[in-house]
Amino acid sequence: MNTRALYYIGAGIGGTIGSFVPLLWGGSELSGWSIVLSGVGGIAGLWVAYKLAHNYG
Repeated sequence: MNTRALYYIGAGIGGTIGSFVPLLWGGSELSGWSIVLSGVGGIAGLWVAYKLAHNYG
């Protein structure tokens, strides 16, 4: 798999998971925390994709 595609997938999945975290404590999908945690999840997804690409690629 292309490493760029792996980065996009990691950021997309991480951002999606991060944006749904505020729902666990009763928040909204469009709240400020959802937007912030979406960015945090995207960065975490990029980190995981980087580790996968450079350790197993």
